[in-house]
Amino acid sequence: MGALRTDDDSWDIATSVGSTAVMVAAARAADTESQDPLINDPYARPLVDGVSGLPWQNLLEEDVIERVAGVDVEAAAIFRHMRNYQAVRTHFFDAFFTEAAAAGIRQMVILASGLDSRAYRLAWPAGTRVFEIDQPKVLEYKAAKLAEHGADPTAQRQEVAVDLRFDWPAELKRAGFDPAQPTAWLAEGLLMYLPAEAQDRLFENIGELSATGSRIAAETAGKHSEDRREEMQQRFERVAEALEIQRPDLDIADLVYNDPDRAELDEWLNAHGWTATATPATEEMRRLERWVDGVPMTDDQDVLSNFVVAERG
Repeated sequence: MGALRTDDDSWDIATSVGSTAVMVAAARAADTESQDPLINDPYARPLVDGVSGLPWQNLLEEDVIERVAGVDVEAAAIFRHMRNYQAVRTHFFDAFFTEAAAAGIRQMVILASGLDSRAYRLAWPAGTRVFEIDQPKVLEYKAAKLAEHGADPTAQRQEVAVDLRFDWPAELKRAGFDPAQPTAWLAEGLLMYLPAEAQDRLFENIGELSATGSRIAAETAGKHSEDRREEMQQRFERVAEALEIQRPDLDIADLVYNDPDRAELDEWLNAHGWTATATPATEEMRRLERWVDGVPMTDDQDVLSNFVVAERG
């Protein structure tokens, strides 16, 4: 279990797991505003700028990365790699939803939606419903901040304010979800915050709610050795001190579950009524020319995530 986690912990957008959504949105904002953007998320910047007291707002900006390069070239490569990874991940799952909609699916569920803005920025077909499941305070923040900027959803957006550790299927159905209709499910940036047993239970619940033709997309939990985590933490602390950059009050490694018993998701899905394939994130980053040379990946135990897609036959 992550050092900062308990079985009944909760958070808002500025604390614990909630704060990681700000980091992800900051990466989307930085890529959107870059000279050669891979994605277009006009809502990422307002969502990030609305949070105070966190360092994520500028950590992956190009000028910050250039300053880091003046202290540690490899660390700068890592920061750029982190930003590129988030852009590639967003691009991949945007395409998943676009393809699901083109196939006629009109019911979408985003699990632990955080600061995901797809309900506002994707061109959804008429009649599409997007269900967003997350902690109440996270959903409240996002809806209020986007309303301040005059943003309107491009689909029928339905909030489902419930912790995924509780009876979220019941809350989802109370919000109008129809298990008889094909559904496109997304678990992005989620599984690393669940222990192995909870991951299995999550997909068991999804299976019970999924009609024939339903689809799943998910980002698997990456694997990193403890020595590697410690070495990178110390490196970032030295860079932050040299550049007088505000350092986070928490280490993301303390929030995740580095569970050796975690199932390989594509194998699990293939054994439970789905047809699944896994695309290594490294492969997708290279395909989109977003892999950063010079990133020190020296530990054989270091593995980036896979992007898994599956369909219910």
